[in-house]
Amino acid sequence: MASSSNGVVFTKEQSWKVDFSTAAATREPFGQIIRTTAQIQPSQGDQQIITAKTAGIVLFPNGDVVDGKAVGAGQSLFSIEGGGMADNNLMVRYSGAESEYNRAKAEYDRKKELAKDNIVSQSELLKAQTEFTNAEAVFNNLRKNFSAGKQTVSSPISGFITQVLVSNGQYAEAGQPVLVVSQNRDLLIKAELQPKYFSILGGITSANIKVLDDGRTFTLEELNGRVVSFGKSSDLANPLIPVVFQVKNSAGLLSGSFVEMYIKTQTNAQAITVPNESVVEEMGNYFVYVQLTPEFFEKREIKKGVTDGFRTEVVSGIADSDRVVAKGAILVKLAQASGALDAHSGHVH
Repeated sequence: MASSSNGVVFTKEQSWKVDFSTAAATREPFGQIIRTTAQIQPSQGDQQIITAKTAGIVLFPNGDVVDGKAVGAGQSLFSIEGGGMADNNLMVRYSGAESEYNRAKAEYDRKKELAKDNIVSQSELLKAQTEFTNAEAVFNNLRKNFSAGKQTVSSPISGFITQVLVSNGQYAEAGQPVLVVSQNRDLLIKAELQPKYFSILGGITSANIKVLDDGRTFTLEELNGRVVSFGKSSDLANPLIPVVFQVKNSAGLLSGSFVEMYIKTQTNAQAITVPNESVVEEMGNYFVYVQLTPEFFEKREIKKGVTDGFRTEVVSGIADSDRVVAKGAILVKLAQASGALDAHSGHVH
């Protein structure tokens, strides 16, 4: 019969009523863990900045062009109107482009017929063709989205509006950003590390990502992620070294938000680890509950090392042959303190 001066009985009947499980302490490769905060950003290929195609007044047809609105590829988002402006009048430009197109086309058609009888030279014909091609390109560019005296601009991709950069009725120059649309499928996670880690950045093998808002933790592999790059230098303005990961947004991550990262590096060193939930803190000391029999557990003090977001390194206090409480350790602690498990303790937060 197992006994311990620091033991507690926790019966199977008690464990069935709560979220409880045990797990073996594991000896495994456990390299240096870099714990840091990182920001989620949209990837370059996942985001499109939609600009004004010409100078004029930006008009949103409805009042629902706002951050977060879903849009489809080819959907009209806004129009640019310049008919009432004295300078750079869009209607005048359209009429001028149409007139130049008709003139260049007529001239090219005329010289093409004359060239058949060698009345005009090939160089003259080529010049007329070039003028017609240029005029046609300018006219088609305006005509493609021009109607009712204004130019309509559509979304090139399906996604969500993430930024509205101008107000309804505001004047915009040609090429000025108006909206940002993101698909929110591929994301970048950018961490900035102290220069002391530079020598081990080439040995990054993976990372675990903890969402600060709800506490969920994901491995880089779960998000189909990879290391994209890390900085090779630093400067006085920003001495930190950027490390960038790319992930698939299968977990509903929010672009612009921050996450906690546990960056894992390559190693041959072995360490004993237990699940994070196994470790109980008490007045600055750390303990785990080691299972001695199916219903008897010993509270054992440990010296803990680093965590990778899922498991914690145990420097001393247990062996890799020990089995510890993985889920429900705090409930075993309560049982030890009270001598009995409160039926509602599983709902205490």
